[in-house]
Amino acid sequence: MKPSGRDQFVGLLREAVLGGSLVKLTLGKPGGKDPTLGNLFVRPVVLKTGPQFAFVWRHVTRDISKNHGAAEALRLLEHLIGSDFLDAHLFTTTQSAQLQTGPGRSRLRVRDLGSASAAPIGHDRQKNRAILAGAPWLRALGVTDGRGQPVSAMADKFRQIERFAELLGHLLREAPLPLDRRLRVFDMGCGKGYLTFAASELLGERADVCGVEARADLVDFCRQVAIEVGFEDRLSFRQGTIADTPVDSADILIALHACDTATDDALAKGVAAGAALLVVAPCCQKEIRPQFVSPLVLSDALRHGIFEERHAEFVTDALRAQLLEWAGYRTRAIEFISTEHTAKNVMITAVRGRSQGDHAVADRIREFAAFYGIRRQTLASHLGFALQ
Repeated sequence: MKPSGRDQFVGLLREAVLGGSLVKLTLGKPGGKDPTLGNLFVRPVVLKTGPQFAFVWRHVTRDISKNHGAAEALRLLEHLIGSDFLDAHLFTTTQSAQLQTGPGRSRLRVRDLGSASAAPIGHDRQKNRAILAGAPWLRALGVTDGRGQPVSAMADKFRQIERFAELLGHLLREAPLPLDRRLRVFDMGCGKGYLTFAASELLGERADVCGVEARADLVDFCRQVAIEVGFEDRLSFRQGTIADTPVDSADILIALHACDTATDDALAKGVAAGAALLVVAPCCQKEIRPQFVSPLVLSDALRHGIFEERHAEFVTDALRAQLLEWAGYRTRAIEFISTEHTAKNVMITAVRGRSQGDHAVADRIREFAAFYGIRRQTLASHLGFALQ
């Protein structure tokens, strides 16, 4: 009799554990009695006592970690697969296997993994890329095709992802991030998750990345992709808004193209959490313009609506950068990506490390605000900074 899909899966797992080829195992769709349990993640670790297998039991409000030797790990997993957990996803150095079980049935899909190297893009054959075009998550998100080439309609998006990964890589080396634990990263208003997946790819097992998005359909889509590409043990998505999401423990906070004062909400949450790194790309800066009083020397130029709009955007983002400096961050405003690809191309980065509450910085902020007649601004309000 042909072995069931479950028995075949357990056989593959046993070979991976005993043969040293296991990368990770994810168990999901719990069928046990504990309603708070979501997933179990298993990966090999090397401790002072020797090789072990780290079990992370993920509950709604907490994670429980335990280490087991190979024999004990297999004994526990063989009992759990197909009973306490109905889905299982195995990753080894050479293949992936996904098991789905239910009453009287089990379905197994096994896929051989190709080479991790990606086909070169254009003439840039020697460039060391932080994000490989052949990454499975890029294909799942529709950015690249099966040959690892950017889909024509997504070429700009691929360049944006590459640029983001390049910038984030530099910032990670600069920020005072903890080294004794996994990092906690939040991507606020993540949309379809392009840059959320990029952050998780770049940080790997070093971080738990959470994408926050208000639209339920996008959250469900991103969760499914994370499972398909094996990121579910380090990448999660939750439905919510920037305003209603608690990020008290954030080490890195990202908010790209959060509209108008949502950027300020995200920055304020990052500052309140003491995040070591803040990365935002503001969008639709509307708050300042109704208050805007054109300085006399600029009045003729700013009577043109388009100049006034762009100047108001400059004033908004310059004020944000100054407020972050007052809050204890070293800030930079840079071009995220060429205006050839998007007009929303300003990125503000902030690395914690300055002294907070600098009186000289505060005086300059108030002078700047007075010059343009600005009496209120959302980030200033969140930080408790009086502009007048």
